[in-house]
Amino acid sequence: MKKILFIAFVAGFVGCKNKDSENPDDPNTHAPKSMSYSIIATFPHDTSSYTQGILIYNGAIYEGTGNYGFSKLKKVDLKTGKAEKEILLDKKYFGEGITILNDTLYQLTWKEKTVLVYTLKDFKKVKEFSINTEGWGLTTDGKQLIASDGSSTIYYYDPATFKLLKTQDITESGSLSFNLNELEFIDGFIYANQYQAPYIFKIDPATGQIVAKADLTNIWERIKAIDHDADVPNGIAYDTATKKIYITGKLWPELYEIQFGQ
Repeated sequence: MKKILFIAFVAGFVGCKNKDSENPDDPNTHAPKSMSYSIIATFPHDTSSYTQGILIYNGAIYEGTGNYGFSKLKKVDLKTGKAEKEILLDKKYFGEGITILNDTLYQLTWKEKTVLVYTLKDFKKVKEFSINTEGWGLTTDGKQLIASDGSSTIYYYDPATFKLLKTQDITESGSLSFNLNELEFIDGFIYANQYQAPYIFKIDPATGQIVAKADLTNIWERIKAIDHDADVPNGIAYDTATKKIYITGKLWPELYEIQFGQ
């Protein structure tokens, strides 16, 4: 297991300089900004859900959960945290990230390297695809499916065939990142949880650079004070209609609507 990487942000002296004076090889040139956040609302969350991915689609919240024998795909009532509809995956699968594109729901599995494809209306499995990596997080930019495998790399797939289109290395301050997990595409950027760390990264897909990061330590400590069995932060959902962002974690008793600062 890799150790959590803690990065200290040091305020540098700000002087007048033009672009020609910047060193493009200096990793501090591309250091991510600190991204503040505030909690807007708090909702209940099922503490039996080992959350691997959440999303909002047409106003409804969907969640994929993990652990062998307990992995589920659920449609959840936001106000109560209870499942309105759910299916239990075959016990051979460890469920991972989910996304929806064109009323089709995709769910990754972990070591099985299998992508499960469902109809959105009734969660009927209609296809399976194989991939060459572990499955961790999954999102979409509206055209491609974007996946993580716990490394510093994200993968772009064709949604119809799951053919690999390209890969992209994600960097922080000039070095490769690691433990990229749950993903969400928000207004042209990819947001990612870092597994076993309190961070949410904001990634520029044009460059692969982490341009900002939020530290969820305060929320994580709050959760652990409420429930000692709660695990790591994992879960980012964005409602494109309301522009609201939601986060939660594995076995967390609460789900939060948050707002990121500029």
